[in-house]
Amino acid sequence: MFCQSSELYAREVKSVETLLSTRVDGILISISKATENFDHFRKIQDNGIPLVFFDRVCDEIDTDRVIVDDETGAYEAVNHLIAIGCKNIVHLSGPQNLLIGKNRENGYLRALRDHNIPVNRNNIIRCDSREDADLVIPELLKRTVRPDGIFAVNDMTAAATMRVILNNGYRIPEDIAVVGFTGELISEITNPTLTSVSQHGYLIGKEAIMLLINRIENKNNIPFQTKIIKTELIIKGSTLRDKVRE
Repeated sequence: MFCQSSELYAREVKSVETLLSTRVDGILISISKATENFDHFRKIQDNGIPLVFFDRVCDEIDTDRVIVDDETGAYEAVNHLIAIGCKNIVHLSGPQNLLIGKNRENGYLRALRDHNIPVNRNNIIRCDSREDADLVIPELLKRTVRPDGIFAVNDMTAAATMRVILNNGYRIPEDIAVVGFTGELISEITNPTLTSVSQHGYLIGKEAIMLLINRIENKNNIPFQTKIIKTELIIKGSTLRDKVRE
């Protein structure tokens, strides 16, 4: 059974109730952006149902999980922007109630500090959807000191950001370079193509289901495991400037 929360907490809770009522053998969950109460996850464990979190995980529940090395991926993305000459880099951030939002912001901050670039908190903006980008990016472009690099928390936001930038007459990457995070198909069909941190979604799914099957077969006879998936920066047109600073 597949359940889609559409990023709604209430729908996520209802989905868990549905799965429990059908007496499933195990549950894989990537939590919604809106989730801040985790009682429905505890209910899964109280019912003795094996639970595995993947990608967006709940740190308050002790169980098996598959996570992405988000901080390192973000760090490498911002390092790349710095290497091509960007000095005023904006981070379009995700929800801070999720570890992926926190860790990707931490990677952004660490890269700036390692290159002695002052952290400007006005350059960290909550923006993690196409709708957010349509509102946020026009205001960014009006700044007296316009950003020359943007690191977006996901590819959909990055793609929407590129569309707004181009519609306002700026060039990518010459005026503003853009990097996303996820490695989705959309990174191939933007114009220019989108530089992105691939989180290897297929591998996340494979590792998650292997953990779940193992937990179903062994129940409480093995300790909980955390699998960490390494990221990979895939450089494409949105950051391919002629000169790269050594």
